[in-house]
Amino acid sequence: MTWDIIPGREQEYFEFVVREFIPGIQQLGLEPTDAWVTVYGKQPQILTAIQAGSKETLDDILASTEWDSLLVRLEDYVDNLVSKTVLNKPGFQM
Repeated sequence: MTWDIIPGREQEYFEFVVREFIPGIQQLGLEPTDAWVTVYGKQPQILTAIQAGSKETLDDILASTEWDSLLVRLEDYVDNLVSKTVLNKPGFQM
């Protein structure tokens, strides 16, 4: 997933991510694995990776109202939210 934090919402964004988003995705059965910040260049400000135990589990989570609710809340703090689903392989994936 990638996104840009809305300017002026940084503090609220970080509080939401730590207090609600990360615990929320963990309760759904997702595991955060990576988080990257872009400090230079014209790329999304945040890149994060999250994994599920199986594709079927991920499909169920992505179809849930709980996931939709987390994304709606995240969009209060970010712009340009993009998600991509890839099969988990060893090493760095793009």
